[in-house]
Amino acid sequence: MAKYNKAPSEMRPEIIAAMLDHVPFDGWSEAGMKQAAGDLGVPLAFIKMAFPGGAAEMVEEYLLGLDSEMLKLLKKKRLDKMGMTKRIVTAVKVRLEINHGHREAVRRTVGFLALPFNAPLAAKCLWRTVDAMWNAAGDTATDYNHYTKRLILGGVYSTTLITWLGDESEGYQDTFEFLDRRIANVMEFEKVKAKAREFTKDLPDLAKILGKMRYPDGHRRP
Repeated sequence: MAKYNKAPSEMRPEIIAAMLDHVPFDGWSEAGMKQAAGDLGVPLAFIKMAFPGGAAEMVEEYLLGLDSEMLKLLKKKRLDKMGMTKRIVTAVKVRLEINHGHREAVRRTVGFLALPFNAPLAAKCLWRTVDAMWNAAGDTATDYNHYTKRLILGGVYSTTLITWLGDESEGYQDTFEFLDRRIANVMEFEKVKAKAREFTKDLPDLAKILGKMRYPDGHRRP
């Protein structure tokens, strides 16, 4: 049983690490916090001071740590030598592989975030993860594509994560084949979208035409 001479806020990483041993059994709950407190040799009140937002704040801290670890590992992958599709596939794979030793904790985390009252937190954490992936891949889009890329990748990552949680194949081969298919579908959609933009770039603005039909000059609503 270890003793620490640190402020609660300085102990957040150690607390999360201790929690991961108990989350598979107790979830992100007070029962898990009590177990983690015992492992660390601190009172339960100490952990609650470190995470005044309770379980939700713990989960967010845990996922932030995974995002940070993912970015560190991606820096070693020489993404600049890959095409954009391979960069994104690599980012998703790295994010999953980080969790290899804590799959049951991830399962309980997904269940926690699936609760209706945790929907805002789930959306926030998912967006932050896929945004980190795109940024690491070198995405520089600033128009609506910035958002559509992240929304689409959010769907791909979420479904791939669920597949990974139930995957018993060697080296998660089934999951990675699923990921490759999903990414291929997305890239095909992007090609079609690009062709559509090219085809329509010189066409009249339909919204303006409809606006004029509805509100002829001099007859617009005040």
